[in-house]
Amino acid sequence: MSIEINNESGVGVDEESLVALATHVLAEMGINPLAELSIVVIDEDAMAELHEKWMGEPGPTDVLAFPMDELRPGGGARGDSESPADPALLGDVVLCPQVAARQAEEAGHATADELELLCTHGILHLLGYDHAEPEEHKEMFGLQSQLLESWQEVRNPR
Repeated sequence: MSIEINNESGVGVDEESLVALATHVLAEMGINPLAELSIVVIDEDAMAELHEKWMGEPGPTDVLAFPMDELRPGGGARGDSESPADPALLGDVVLCPQVAARQAEEAGHATADELELLCTHGILHLLGYDHAEPEEHKEMFGLQSQLLESWQEVRNPR
């Protein structure tokens, strides 16, 4: 996997951990090892601009995902059981650590844990998952939980 991370937020984040998490998530999802992903960490003002421009909503948000290649059955980064997946430029996951820090405090866990959750969430969006409908929400958030649990097992083996 080629995973590039760019921290433009002015806030220190554990970049190595985010890259390791992203590598884990993509591997668990069966993504072609030649696929490329970009993680961008930005401040609240920059996130507010993107949120307004692309989602039409005011203020900063926690994560945005900008897919690059169209993922389709039998092609793109995820193949089907009969044909291998092609390498793909997956896109960008954009994170805002200031918003993540507030959410982490509300949830009672560390900001790093919130950033890992948000990064996983963004990657799933790049892979075509959504949560607009109840069935989609159940599938995406269930998968997100499974991926984060497996990441914890890798990170903290017993």
